This record gives sequence, structure tokens and C-alpha cells, in this order.
Amino acid sequence: MAGGGFSTVGASGVEFEAKITPIVIISCIMAATGGLMFGYDVGVSGGVTSMPDFLEKFFPVVYRKTQNPGIDGNYCKYDNQGLQLFTSSLYLAGLTATFFASYTTRKLGRRLTMLIAGFFFIVGVVLNAAAQDLAMLIIGRILLGCGVGFANQAVPLFLSEIAPTRIRGGLNILFQLNVTIGILFANLVNYGTSKISGGWGWRLSLGLAGVPALLLTVGALLVVDSPNSLIERGHLEQGKAVLRKIRGTDNVEPEFLELVEASRVAKLVKHPFRNLLQRRNRPQLVIAVALQIFQQCTGINAIMFYAPVLFDTLGFGNDAALYSSVITGAVNVLSTIVSIYSVDKVGRRMLLLEAGVQMFFSQVVIAIILGIKVKDDSNDLHKGFAILVVVMVCTFVSSFAWSWGPLGWLIPSETFPLETRSAGQSVTVCVNLLFTFVIAQAFLSMLCHFKFGIFLFFSGWVLIMSIFVLFLLPETKNVPIEEMTERVWKQHWFWKRFMDDDDHVAAVKNGDIGMKNGHANGYDPASRL
Repeated sequence: MAGGGFSTVGASGVEFEAKITPIVIISCIMAATGGLMFGYDVGVSGGVTSMPDFLEKFFPVVYRKTQNPGIDGNYCKYDNQGLQLFTSSLYLAGLTATFFASYTTRKLGRRLTMLIAGFFFIVGVVLNAAAQDLAMLIIGRILLGCGVGFANQAVPLFLSEIAPTRIRGGLNILFQLNVTIGILFANLVNYGTSKISGGWGWRLSLGLAGVPALLLTVGALLVVDSPNSLIERGHLEQGKAVLRKIRGTDNVEPEFLELVEASRVAKLVKHPFRNLLQRRNRPQLVIAVALQIFQQCTGINAIMFYAPVLFDTLGFGNDAALYSSVITGAVNVLSTIVSIYSVDKVGRRMLLLEAGVQMFFSQVVIAIILGIKVKDDSNDLHKGFAILVVVMVCTFVSSFAWSWGPLGWLIPSETFPLETRSAGQSVTVCVNLLFTFVIAQAFLSMLCHFKFGIFLFFSGWVLIMSIFVLFLLPETKNVPIEEMTERVWKQHWFWKRFMDDDDHVAAVKNGDIGMKNGHANGYDPASRL
């Protein structure tokens, strides 16, 4: 039975009938477990790197500094490139893997790409949990990073393509919701395993990542591929059957024909990455790249990677640090649920602009408190100020969770046309992981050198990105995914100047599009890499 129904409007003005069917909800929930795995990997690293047993085994230099505060100041005791590499290697591997994932999402489909991600996750988890030396630990993280690259490539595309237009935003944010649940789950696990005697608690923390890894793998085995992907690979009848199944109606001919036409146009493009650089695709590319850079420059991952380390640095003590990170993780989850309910009602721009004000205020307050109260030689933060810091961190996390967190993935996944969608998503994931790697690798060193000024640094970026959203980001809510060019980009005061058709003619001349009697000439999906 369908959970509800509505119509969406196609480019020709024809209404597409679409019910919210159980298979859509179940498929999206299963696919979004890729976010659960990603979130767990983000959250677990900060917890285990604050565990003495883990540090003593793999990072003895850092262990000695944490046991003897006199060796280094509060802000610098965790400043170690090897420790940062443990966290950041996952994202560097994901950056590399996303190029291969771009190929598999087109050639093999979204579903099989998610299955490949699950395989990488499982092997990486086994190596991490059983690690005997630093090399084994890093190799495991690299394999987890490969899983992240494949999952982050396929899952947002899958969610955007399978969801009915009017709830596309909410269902897509299931990915980000699962990221936040994964972080919270990791924080809770770390809090529990830190109390295990015998020095093996960190192994349990790393090993329990197998739970979301198995969920993603099983989910990928059970879900159907998206109609867009099936049609793009030439399986027209199967694509139509799946479309009929997920829409909960036999009246899918108008939407099916539009998908077929979009696929035909996409197949004319032999070189999607080169096509991305064409003038008419520049707005989508600039927006996608800017959102990924800005998302990381909010400073959120610095807090999520190293929340226990950060709170311990501020004088909370190990148990209190882990407890505080659990609180921020819970706020993260609840605030993402707010985004699910509001993104398709309030709109993308309003959420981003409101969050900009909230994030800027909270980071400035944190910087002022730390600047006055936390010195290199201070051993504790007064209880009242400590509570205020946690409140401000939660204020920051909540605003990110209903704005830049989910929308940084949602907006790029819904704005690229089909002919450049896989390539565009690949660039999106690539840029995101590149800047995630940079922040992960640099944060503890930045904290050592900038001290409380690190929050002023990130607040400055929040101001810049809010101005960018105000003037250059168009609203995309309730716009069918194949109609973005006509209804969004051609209507925007600035980006419409890039929407002329002259570059289409140039593309034909340059060989980006091979035409013969109005049809694709010698199209080969592999040539699109």
C-alpha cells in the first residue's frame, strides 16, 4: 500500500503521478545506511584516539604527553602527524576511490556500487579491529576510505533518483541522518569501551563498525536499482517496471518517456568530465564545489573527528570529554530530523542562511570563553564556563545538522543534468573528501598554533559562505530533478547568463557530442570516463 500520493509536474507540463510507496521508503532507509557507516567512522576515530591504551600501543609519544601535561601545553598535547594520519587516511583513500566509483555508478549501476562499498567496509573493519601495528591500522582505514568513496558516490544519487520530487529533499537527508546516528553510536560505544579494563576496549570500538557495514551490504543486496540508472544502461523495460513499482501506479508513461529522453541526451555526451567544464554546466559545478569547500570550512568535522580530544584539551577530563561528545552527537541526530521535516517546506536557502547566523554567533562565543579562561598551563575549565562551552558547541552542531550537513550533499545531487550527473557527483565527493582530509590532517596542529583563534578562523568562513548563499545559491525545492536547467538556472539573476545554447554547438564541433542523423554516434559508456 502507498503511504500517500501526489503529482509532480514534468517539463512538458504533464503531471507525473507518484505515491509514497513502502518500497521507496525501505529502499531509501537501506541505502542510507551508507551514511551510518560513514558517520561511525567519523565518530569512532576521535574516541579511540583519546583512549590511553590505544595511544600507548600505536602512538607512544602522544601517550607520554597526555600522561605528563608538563611536556606540552593543553592545546598541543595531541599535535602529532601520525595521529592525524590515522584519521585523515580514510578521507584520502575515499578521494582516490571516488574516481573509480564514478565509473561503476554508470557502468554497473548505483546498487552494485553500494555493494562494493559494503565489501570494502567489512574488510577494513576486520583489519582495524585486529590491528597489531600502525601499518595494519592505516591499511584498514584506507580500505574504509575506499568504502566511503564508493558509498558517497552512489547513495546520494540513488536517493535523489528513486524519491518522488516533493519529498526528495527529506528522503535524501536520510543519508545525512544516518551519518549523525553513526556518529552518536560511535560516541556511545567509545564511552562504554573506554571503561573496559585489559586494554582491548578500542578494538571493540573499531570492530563494531561491522554492524553498519553489514547493514549496508545486506541493504544493497535487497534494494532495486533506480529507474534512471537502468534506463541509462539500456535496460528500458526493467527500468519501466521498477518505475511502476516505486511510484505505486501503472500510469508512469509520461515520467518514463522523460527519463528516456534525458538518457538519450546524456548518451550524446562522450566525455562528461570535459562536458562539466562547458559554460552551461558552470553554475552547477561552481555551486557543487563551493558547497563542499564551505561545508568543511564550517569546522564541523574538526569538532566531530576530535570531539573527545577537544573537550579533553579544554580540561574536561577523559570521561567528561567522551560524555560531552555523546551530548553533541545526540543534538546532531535530533537537529538532522528537523531538517528532514523542514527542507521541502522552508527551502534550502532559508535553512542555510539561518544556520549561518547561529554558527557564527556560537563560534565567536566559544572563542571568547577559551581566550579568557583556557591557557596552556590551566588544568581545568570552571564548571559554569564548561557547561556554556558545551551549550555553544551544541548550538553550532544543531545549526550545521539542519543546514550545511545534509544540504551540502542534497543540492549537488539534485542540480546536475543526467549527462553529467555521475561526473558531477564524483567531483562533489572528491572535493568534499579532499577538504575533509586537509581539515583532519591539519586540525590538531592548527589547534596547537591558533589555540582559541581556531574558532574565529572558522567563524570567518561561516560569514563568507552565508554571503555566497544570499547572492548566488538558487532555491531548488519542489523542482523535478530533470527540470533544474529550465526552472532554476535560466531564471537566476546571475547564472542565467551561462545558460545559452552556443556551447552545445561548440560541443558538437569539438567532439564532446557525436551526432549522426540526430542520434548518438558510437556511444560507449566506458568512454565517458
